[in-house]
Amino acid sequence: MSNVILEKISRNFGQFVAVNNVDLRVNEGEFVTLLGPSGCGKTTTLRMVAGLEQNTAGRISIGNEVVSDAARGLFVPSERRRLGMVFQSYAIWPHMTVFDNVAYPLRVRRRPAVEIKDLVLRALRLVEMEGFADRPAPALSGGQQQRVAIARAIVFEPKVLLLDEPLSNLDAKLRLQMGDEFRSIQKRLGMTSLYVTHDQSEAMALSDRVVVMDRGAIQQIGAPEDIYRYPANRTVAAFFGTPNLLEATVESCTRIDDLRVRLEVAGPGWRGPCEAANEVPPGQTVTVMVRPEDARIAAAGSKAGAGELTWSGRIAHTIFRGPIRSIVVQTDDGPLNVDAPAFGDYAIGDNVTVTVSQRTAWAVAETARSG
Repeated sequence: MSNVILEKISRNFGQFVAVNNVDLRVNEGEFVTLLGPSGCGKTTTLRMVAGLEQNTAGRISIGNEVVSDAARGLFVPSERRRLGMVFQSYAIWPHMTVFDNVAYPLRVRRRPAVEIKDLVLRALRLVEMEGFADRPAPALSGGQQQRVAIARAIVFEPKVLLLDEPLSNLDAKLRLQMGDEFRSIQKRLGMTSLYVTHDQSEAMALSDRVVVMDRGAIQQIGAPEDIYRYPANRTVAAFFGTPNLLEATVESCTRIDDLRVRLEVAGPGWRGPCEAANEVPPGQTVTVMVRPEDARIAAAGSKAGAGELTWSGRIAHTIFRGPIRSIVVQTDDGPLNVDAPAFGDYAIGDNVTVTVSQRTAWAVAETARSG
């Protein structure tokens, strides 16, 4: 296995900057996902690693080999980078059997027939498709075709596996199943993997680390839990789920430990404590993120407990979603989204109090909306 190192990578198309000064290291055996909205530069970044696009600045290394260095005019072609690639379209050849599809990368490398048979059957066994070796490719389901595409990508033991939205053509249930299966295969093989998706749930479920991109630049890199709970800015906070993003003014700031500070903040009709990564001076405006699953509905007039934020409001809307009920509470600071137990007693028009713990309210010193 090999690592992947991107140093100050950029890609321009005329005057348009698709990727801007990206630094990233993917360690050996690590599963890293590039996540972001359409047009953020994640696929272009992956294609530069693959050698399908040439970076206009910076340097890319795979293992101990520099494969692209714009300053030196160095560019190693894709076929010489020993990369496995899986794409959204699968690219399964319909005129071939499953075995022949998977064997193709070995045949073009002129491997002996006996070795080809052993390696193909081993790859098919890993993706639980050994019993389909002689089946024509068009006779496979979408999920089975995706497994064949993965087997073909790993059969020649590549240094790194690259995957561009590989599950997006599957239905929701199969996408979840295939994601879990692929992650299991990747862990067993210990294969360095760089994955591209716009699906936040997919990225969080599969990745060791997530790289959030927007407008060609990296916004944040970290473990899925850290990025979800402690976004670096409003752009990252808004990208995951449907958080409440509330503007407030800092009244005081106290250091909790090396990683967090406690802020006392005030907004229209509410005030209380929250946490942040960095010290913020009194008087500065911040955006406070409150996720719907962290908010709780209490009786109207309920007092704030120690370390709680509270809002008074009226239930404006409810939607039954099976395991939860999505509730919109209209407050003086606008609507608040709350995920409540599915079968609670919630009626439109009820006056209520919304409470949130200080530990789950996170502030970022950035108020400008992305876009």
